[in-house]
Amino acid sequence: MLRVDIVKQLGDFALEAAFTSEGRVTGLFGASGAGKTSLVNIIAGLLRPDRGTIALDDEILDDTARGVHVPPHRRRIGYVFQDARLFPHMDVAQNLDYGRRMNGLAADAAQNKRVTDLLDIGHLLDRRPGKLSGGERQRVALGRALLSKPRLLLLDEPLGSLDEGRKVEILPYLVRLRDEANVPMVYVSHDSAEMRQLATQIVMLRGGKVTALGGVKVLSGTTA
Repeated sequence: MLRVDIVKQLGDFALEAAFTSEGRVTGLFGASGAGKTSLVNIIAGLLRPDRGTIALDDEILDDTARGVHVPPHRRRIGYVFQDARLFPHMDVAQNLDYGRRMNGLAADAAQNKRVTDLLDIGHLLDRRPGKLSGGERQRVALGRALLSKPRLLLLDEPLGSLDEGRKVEILPYLVRLRDEANVPMVYVSHDSAEMRQLATQIVMLRGGKVTALGGVKVLSGTTA
């Protein structure tokens, strides 16, 4: 379960968000500038709220009243950005292994095979990122995040930089992640079609505030 109740002032922009989610995929939906990425960065621990709390399962990650702020590297939260952010000097196998090593996890060949099979990237292991398509790079970024064994996976517009053909290519992998990976996700997008395919719960943001919360029915009438 993810519980968020925070306030954050970012220049002239005020973010005030409160919601609780037990869904497999919590969709943060809204137009550009609605506060989606700022909210994800707060959940990740990259930004501190000015006031409020964040809790994941039974652990308090932020509680400003008590001075609690768990640093990002101790939250066990995976983060996949719009651009895959792979290391160009490493091949795919080394990129995949990076999250595990940085978290001090033991090698797990069975888990590695499960993830590479899930994302269909086993044939890419000896390639460098520069030799991959945009969709392949995002699948490797997803694999790297999963192999760090996160409790929560944050995906900030992971299809935003892809053309329509690549989006069609990678969407089935995201659906498979939702159904098979057993890791809850927060998925950021301004595309209602993506949300209808992936999300099990929607948090709609507008102007830094939550304007609707519920199932995909809250997207009725949206065409973004």
